[in-house]
Amino acid sequence: MHPAELVAIDGRTLKRGDTASPLSITGLTVTYSGKPVVFSVDVTVPAGAMMAIVGPNGAGKSTLIRAALGIVPRLSGDVTAFGQPVATVRDRIAYVPQRASVDWDFPATVLDVVVMGLYRRIGLLRFAGRRHRATAMACLERVGMAGFAGRQIGQLSGGQQQRVFLARALAQDADLYVMDEPFAGVDAATERAIIDVLRTLQAEGKTIVAVHHDLATVPVYFDHVLLMNVRAVADGPVATTFTPEHLQTTYGGRLAPAQLDDIAAALAGRRTAAAS
Repeated sequence: MHPAELVAIDGRTLKRGDTASPLSITGLTVTYSGKPVVFSVDVTVPAGAMMAIVGPNGAGKSTLIRAALGIVPRLSGDVTAFGQPVATVRDRIAYVPQRASVDWDFPATVLDVVVMGLYRRIGLLRFAGRRHRATAMACLERVGMAGFAGRQIGQLSGGQQQRVFLARALAQDADLYVMDEPFAGVDAATERAIIDVLRTLQAEGKTIVAVHHDLATVPVYFDHVLLMNVRAVADGPVATTFTPEHLQTTYGGRLAPAQLDDIAAALAGRRTAAAS
């Protein structure tokens, strides 16, 4: 079910558990009220990958990344980032939560929110200086939100809020970006802006892991995928893992033929682009 080796973007071969992996999860299980919502999941994210985590509603996708980062407790399993316990390398990891989980009534400006991404550098008991604010403004510029720096965060549209949280992640200057549904509820322009930024990060050698729900865009946006439904179904390169057989297993045979046709077309387009 799981390949023994994975290929990094730069062509290197990574074995499962390779300490060079930005995120390696082994046997992770999470329970709520005694019921497993994530069960014995293994996945190793190749360095420099853009990996989607895909599965039906209630499959445990968000719980998996939250447990891997220590945000929610896990019953069992081991997680390392860059070969170290996650707690020791938090400065190398940026997390973008689901927009629905954020209190948008919190009295903070757009610039304030992005500066929060610099607190590990600034120190919790210190104030942000001119240099820190300049860095935050540069991050807002990258996501097209510099003109909203003084706006209260709750006054923004959903897509604008998502861009601001991406800017906060950029301010952390991390090596691993973990994102929970970054494209959910955003307009087409914001989706394009976000994927452009993520591709730039990948070109800079960063690794991106994102919970994703739109099956048709997986072959367009991502190069690796984890398919899961409480358990891991398959993971690896999109070209060989994102198959109708694996998808039907993941979704319990509920995908319509038209959906599978769209996915097949997207995969064919990816192969054509790779060959050109």
